[in-house]
Amino acid sequence: MITRQKPNLTQHTSAMKQNEIAQMSMTDLSARIVEESGVLAKLELNHAVSPIENPMKIRITRRVIARLKTELRKREIETAKKN
Repeated sequence: MITRQKPNLTQHTSAMKQNEIAQMSMTDLSARIVEESGVLAKLELNHAVSPIENPMKIRITRRVIARLKTELRKREIETAKKN
């Protein structure tokens, strides 16, 4: 019986864990969102021209951006509650 191993998608992508994101400052989060958005645009453009080697990179990058935006919004709400 042949067993298949799951590919390690985080090896060649910029996937981040939630605890890593939680430790970042507000300015770091904003800067990282801009950076990841640029990476996503570049990946999508390259994929439209010719298929990229690992199309899962697009999904992973979108999810990282979503995690970053969620954390940023959570902090904005916490700050608003304090004031």
